[in-house]
Amino acid sequence: MAFVQIAGAQASVQAAWPARISAWLRRRPVPDAIDVALAVCCFAGFTLPVLLGAGSQPASRLAVAGFGVMASAPLVVRRRWPAVTCAAIAAVYVAATVTGVQFTPFVSNAGPNLAIAVFTLADRRSRTLSLPVASGAAIATWGVLRLGLHMHPALGEDAVQAAAVVTGWAAGDALRRRRTYRRRLELEARRREAEREGRVRAEERLRLSREVHDVVSHSLSVIAVRSGVARLLLTERPAEAETALAAIESASRTALDELRQLLRQIREPAHDQEPLAPALDDIPDLVHRMRHGGLDLSYRSNGERPDYGEATEMAAYRIVQEALTNVVKHSGASSASVELAHTRAGLTISVIDDGQGPPSSGRTAARAGHAARQGFGITGMRERAELMNGSLAAGARPEGGYAVVAVLPVRNARP
Repeated sequence: MAFVQIAGAQASVQAAWPARISAWLRRRPVPDAIDVALAVCCFAGFTLPVLLGAGSQPASRLAVAGFGVMASAPLVVRRRWPAVTCAAIAAVYVAATVTGVQFTPFVSNAGPNLAIAVFTLADRRSRTLSLPVASGAAIATWGVLRLGLHMHPALGEDAVQAAAVVTGWAAGDALRRRRTYRRRLELEARRREAEREGRVRAEERLRLSREVHDVVSHSLSVIAVRSGVARLLLTERPAEAETALAAIESASRTALDELRQLLRQIREPAHDQEPLAPALDDIPDLVHRMRHGGLDLSYRSNGERPDYGEATEMAAYRIVQEALTNVVKHSGASSASVELAHTRAGLTISVIDDGQGPPSSGRTAARAGHAARQGFGITGMRERAELMNGSLAAGARPEGGYAVVAVLPVRNARP
């Protein structure tokens, strides 16, 4: 039993090793391996030739190897601590100049170590940190030149390290600024995309609110008027009361069907081939329902009908529906007419009634009726027309009655 437990524990430990290795790799990303390879290449390319050609004195070789390692090893952590790396390598070059140890084959121990460190510092840190540290490294390596020449006149010295610092910092700072600029562009693009999406959603909410307003306002107006008629005629003229109740039933069913269609559009966007909204072909049915509701209504369509596009046809239907709703609710009209005039330039919609507003009970009632007709319904119709690059005019006629005239230009017309 104990053997089985020990074997199970060993198996669990062995199974945990891949997870530990994976976690270690996540903590030590691939760029760390690149930094290690970079440090090894700097040592092998610039210090190893000096070791292979150096004299037989162990101390000299040990000093060369030591300075070579100290100048290359900090590059392993250059991404994590760039300022410390830059300062450490600059200190190594200053110490090598003072002690007279030449750990590269070139004058002033020329090599890429310090330039790489400064480049990383300027690339990964802001100017408020990178510029003072890089300036300090350049001044230190340049300022120690006179002391090195005085102490070791046999060794040549020049300002190559200071030049490397300036070049490395300029390249790293340019790369950092370019990356910052691209990041700002991406953030701006995402912000604009979020704003565009917000506008699209707001427009969709406005469109749906208009659709719901048109459907509910029209249907409830018909239901209210016809229910009042049915209540008054129920006992005296039951046949007419039955007709009014049938109109109420038809209007309520139509409203429910259109509301279900709107909700279906919200929940499940339809395919491109599925009709999403009423069109011009549905206007005769609308007129028939209004006639069935008791309004003396005529309908006429003139001209050859072009292809307006789905959005224009839906806007035309809603304008007619809202205009007829206003006739029922506010005008007190006994008759009305709907006329559609098709031309190559566009569609002209005319809804005219003979109403004079609400029953006369003084100027206040007349003003209230006129204000109601100029309320959200007229505004909504005008906004629908303008959204299609059209126009809408509504107001009292000089010869009596009220007129709504909308002009919708052809959109997506076939040549």
